[in-house]
Amino acid sequence: MHARALFRRRILPATLTLTVGATLGALSPGGAPSAAEAYDLVIQRGHVIDPKNQLDARRDIAVKDGKIAKVARRIDATAAKKTVDASGEYVTPGLIDLHAHLFTGPESEYRNGWAGVAPDGFTFRSGVTTAVDAGSSGAKSFDLFKKNVIDRSKTRVLAFLNIVGEGMAGGKYEQNLADMDPGLAAAKAKEHPETIVGIKTAHYEGPEWTPVENSVKAGTEADIPVMVDFGANRPERPLKTLLTEKLRSGDIYSHAYSGLRGELGPDGKLNPGMREGRKRGVLFDVGHGGGSFAWDVAVPALKEGFTPDTISTDLHITSMNAGMKDQSNVMSKFLAAGLPLNDVVNASTWASAKAIKRPDLGHLSVGAPADLAVFTLEKGKFGFVDSFGYRIDGKRKLSTELTVRAGKVVWDLNGKSAEKWTPDPSRLGGREDGH
Repeated sequence: MHARALFRRRILPATLTLTVGATLGALSPGGAPSAAEAYDLVIQRGHVIDPKNQLDARRDIAVKDGKIAKVARRIDATAAKKTVDASGEYVTPGLIDLHAHLFTGPESEYRNGWAGVAPDGFTFRSGVTTAVDAGSSGAKSFDLFKKNVIDRSKTRVLAFLNIVGEGMAGGKYEQNLADMDPGLAAAKAKEHPETIVGIKTAHYEGPEWTPVENSVKAGTEADIPVMVDFGANRPERPLKTLLTEKLRSGDIYSHAYSGLRGELGPDGKLNPGMREGRKRGVLFDVGHGGGSFAWDVAVPALKEGFTPDTISTDLHITSMNAGMKDQSNVMSKFLAAGLPLNDVVNASTWASAKAIKRPDLGHLSVGAPADLAVFTLEKGKFGFVDSFGYRIDGKRKLSTELTVRAGKVVWDLNGKSAEKWTPDPSRLGGREDGH
């Protein structure tokens, strides 16, 4: 039975259960320890959750030359340069934040402005190794974004290119239909296929379908998905029409639990267009943000079995200092709402990689980039606040212990990869001059 079908039978909040002992298939050599090899890093005794490989069990993971070198029940780490003991913790692929705003700069908006954030300061500490900027730049501003942010970041930064040529530069720019050129956007996307993974339309307030239609044209020409922030809720542009007529299979509706555009009907039930859109292959993204996630929408939707395809933050200067906080906190909210841990990890790793057509990411297969995260699943009483100041309480919370990007430790909360300091006896006798 599919996870969504199982979810319908749960009463929120549900008890988190884990399937232990799953096999890795071809990646697992059995129970015998492997011969010692000079790995760069070995993470030992962690509970690995790798949805792509259907792995949910205790494993060791070896890293060499920035790649996953081995996944096995036991790996001889005596020749490894560095080891990390992950006993009692969860090891996952590096998280993919599918919706962030990273084009920081001296101006005031999301394009080259203070509303965005420099990625490395806010990604690694929550287990994120890949962050996708959601339309901050357009075809006319992407080169500056690439130069100032993408090329300077340790985080793997990808981008949805805004259909507006200027990008998210504020109202007068984002309402300019004349600057929504699908040919220009598609050409820029094809110029940078390694970085531009989709087209974004956002914040439009008018009655026209032009932003969506031109985005789909650009996405079709460049063979990449479209992400939609549907802007103002206009009767001329019903949500059902967007999801059942305008978008293609594989396109992404973000802010799925905002409640700002009729995601729930007046009866408190899920808008039928949401389910019909999913049947057509439209994907539904969280995109929490500073004003786009409401418990009074999410909880009823989840009770109806409408779980997210992808979990993302809509990271920006406001959301990170309010209810959203970071990727691991948003994931913890869905744990509190009853979603199983494996599903939460999948929606933050492999499902997101597939959504942007990057099958090289979001998993721990041998040869894949060595992007990993180690989490403690803390137990206690925790409060999780939506975008509108309402809290639900949960008993579990993910805390990022360690993040590895391209084989290098880039976040280490408690120094797990560090050598323990011990005093040097020769320095314990005081200064040579007797003072």
